[in-house]
Amino acid sequence: MSRRGESVPFAFIADADRFRSNVTPPPPARRSFREIAGSALVGLTIVAGLVGSVVLGLPALSENQSPAHDQPAAAEGR
Repeated sequence: MSRRGESVPFAFIADADRFRSNVTPPPPARRSFREIAGSALVGLTIVAGLVGSVVLGLPALSENQSPAHDQPAAAEGR
């Protein structure tokens, strides 16, 4: 039986690592003004929501709160 000079049974699989395509992908399409404005609006909405939640949540996180109503008014005479 004659032996071939291949190091692996399928030489084309071993050569696939060295293969380079001469086909280049098309350049990415330019985004329209509407797409840019839409993504900016989505980003601003997310940032505004985060800032609003922090602004509204800060009073609840402060430690120097005095409870407004500890006891009901009927319990003051006791």
